[in-house]
Amino acid sequence: MIETTFDAIVIGTGQGGKPLAVALAAAGWNTAIIEREHVGGTCVNIGCTPTKTMVAAARVAYLARRSADYGVHSGDITVNLAEVRQRKQSVVDDFRNGGQRALERAKNIELIFGEASFTSANSVAVKLNDGGIRQLTAPKIFINVGCRPTDPGVEGSERVSILDSSSIMELDELPEHLIVLGGGYIGLEFGQMFRRFGSRVTVVQRAVQLLGREDQDVAEAVAKILREDGVEILLNASATKANHDDKGQIHLTVNTPGGERTIIGSHLLAAAGRTPNSDSLNLPAAGIETDKAGFIKTNSKLETNVAGIYALGDVKGGPQFTHISYDDYRIIKTNLIEHGNATINDRLVPYTVFIDPQLARVGLSESEARAKGLSIKIAKMPMAYVARAIEMSETRGFMKAVIDADTNQILGFTVLGIEGGEIMSMVQLAMMGRLPYTTLRDAIFAHPTLAESLNNLLNI
Repeated sequence: MIETTFDAIVIGTGQGGKPLAVALAAAGWNTAIIEREHVGGTCVNIGCTPTKTMVAAARVAYLARRSADYGVHSGDITVNLAEVRQRKQSVVDDFRNGGQRALERAKNIELIFGEASFTSANSVAVKLNDGGIRQLTAPKIFINVGCRPTDPGVEGSERVSILDSSSIMELDELPEHLIVLGGGYIGLEFGQMFRRFGSRVTVVQRAVQLLGREDQDVAEAVAKILREDGVEILLNASATKANHDDKGQIHLTVNTPGGERTIIGSHLLAAAGRTPNSDSLNLPAAGIETDKAGFIKTNSKLETNVAGIYALGDVKGGPQFTHISYDDYRIIKTNLIEHGNATINDRLVPYTVFIDPQLARVGLSESEARAKGLSIKIAKMPMAYVARAIEMSETRGFMKAVIDADTNQILGFTVLGIEGGEIMSMVQLAMMGRLPYTTLRDAIFAHPTLAESLNNLLNI
């Protein structure tokens, strides 16, 4: 078999791999980038882009049903899920095709569609999608293969048609009753979305609260909002068995604090955890170490234990967000192309959960700060005190800032409220600039905006 030599091989075209390949090629590196299905990775194809497109449709349905609250009267609201899916796919296709064209036009890049696996520490074999196998070798190899939904591990699940975060977006008909396994970010976004589309929804969460990384008051406020929207939430509940009846309905047996219960639904969504796509790479052939879950181990510069091999994005574990994958690319670009010394140490990790209203956080939560023994002040204010939220009739949720009592630095900020991600980003900028909270407290923001709510929140 003929072996082709490159300066770099990038496995995966996600939000770290694609821009990295472009940057390496622009720097003169002869680069191969391998993709087994669609350019763009999880975000573009089955993650951020399609889900947030569908979340937008769900919000339109929600506002249409609420139109009388604003003095606007309309008739019955119906959702055509096939049309929602078609709009979603149109957006995905635009993003995906644009990304593929950019790679195909770039100098010094060869885009190869196929399944990659290591044959040594500096070579991979690619089982081509159109047939045949290619052997590639390079002194630098970058792994950006992402994750997939984890099997729910419920007895009988192999006999039941179970949806995951990808297949649920391909439905053309609305579920009568959607059962969601998992009360994390993915489960709640889909749960609220389909409730707003018109499905009955039940969320089964194994833990004692939703969103296990968040403070208890945040989790309780989210649960209250979802219940107001008509979502049934079962906490401290574990699914033990699933089966179909002769009518095709799903019977899910659940252990709850009140005893065993059987939930009957039309569709079942597994949304509890993600598994790294490292198992198909034949990592032992290269000597690459992983943890017990299969996540690739890296140091602070994203280097694996094997010289010349790096891992970016979800496959290395840690925060599984698109913007983290992109920042991983920037770290590698800085170090390898610009000869810098960038690391992942101490980087702020912002995120937004696209339930409605949005939940956004950056930095430490209150419970994390207290666990560290820090001397802190807490600023907390309901969105019902925000003039712009009142004017928009969007007053659910609250804002909370964690402040170092000795230095007045903002250690963390959480907002559950309308356009929460945008408000959080303002506070993140202040944290990045190491501004004391008093700077935001005393700043002049345009009225009436959501931003000016920071004046009142931080008046402590």
